[in-house]
Amino acid sequence: MFQKASESQITRAIVGEFTKWFQEYIISDVIIVGAGPSGLMAARDLAKNGFKVLVVESNNYIGGGFWVGGYFMNTLTFRAPSQEILDELAIPYKEVDGGILVADGPNACSKLISCACDAGARILNLTKFDDIVLRNNKVEGAVINWSPVSALPKAITCVDPVAMEAKAVIDATGHDAVVCRSMEKRNLLKLETFGPMDVNSSEDLVVEKTGQVFPGLFVCGMAAATFYGIPRMGPTFGAMLYSGRKVADEVNTLLRGSSKQRKPAYASKLQEV
Repeated sequence: MFQKASESQITRAIVGEFTKWFQEYIISDVIIVGAGPSGLMAARDLAKNGFKVLVVESNNYIGGGFWVGGYFMNTLTFRAPSQEILDELAIPYKEVDGGILVADGPNACSKLISCACDAGARILNLTKFDDIVLRNNKVEGAVINWSPVSALPKAITCVDPVAMEAKAVIDATGHDAVVCRSMEKRNLLKLETFGPMDVNSSEDLVVEKTGQVFPGLFVCGMAAATFYGIPRMGPTFGAMLYSGRKVADEVNTLLRGSSKQRKPAYASKLQEV
C-alpha cells in the first residue's frame, strides 16, 4: 500500500529538509519569540506581507494558552469586535451574551497555527530563547538553544547556544516577557509587572501599548502587560489577536518605511489603569 522506503531514507529526509530551511532562516527579517496567539497573529500578518519570519517556541506544542480557555475548559472567549479577525481566519464562533463571543479552543488554535504556516512563517519549537544579539545599541537577533538543555543536570549543561540574526525581534512570551527580562538583567530595560485582573482596561491598554520598547525590540500580548504594568485580562483573547496585528503593522512600518496600519477596532473607550 505505502511506497517502500528504508529507515536511512526517512532519517535523511528529516535531517536534510530541516537543515536546509534552518540555514535559510539563520538570517531572517523578523524573529518572534513565543508562539501564543499574539505571536502567531504577528507571524501570519508579517509573513503574508512578504517578510521572512522565524517563530521560536520553548514548548513542543504551539499556541500557548490559545488551546484552552480558563480553568482547563477549552472554550475561548472574545469580545466584539474580535469577530472581524475570527471571520478573516475562518474560526467558527457564536455570540453568547451582549458582544461576548465563544469559540472552540482546539479549532481556533489549529486554524491560527495553520494560517501562520500557510502564510510562510517558520516555527522552531522545543527551542529556548537564551539571549539577545545586540549591536550598536540595537537588538539584531536572538541566541537560542534546545529547550531540553535547560533540564539537564548541571554537570552536563555546557552546551553552547547558537545565534539567529534579524532586523527586528518581537517578545511574545506572555506574562514572563523573557526577552525583555534578559535585557533588564543587563540594566538595558526596566520592567513593571502585570497587575490584578481588570478585563475592561486591560484589553484596550495591551493593544494601545503594543510596540517598540528598545531599538529593534517590540512587545505584544501579555509581554506588553508585564512591561508596562497593565492589569491582567484572564481567559479572553481578542486583545491577543489585535496586539499581534498591531505589532506586525509597526514592524512593517519600521522595515519598509510605510504603514498599512489598522485602528484597533475596540468599541470601548480606553481607560486609565
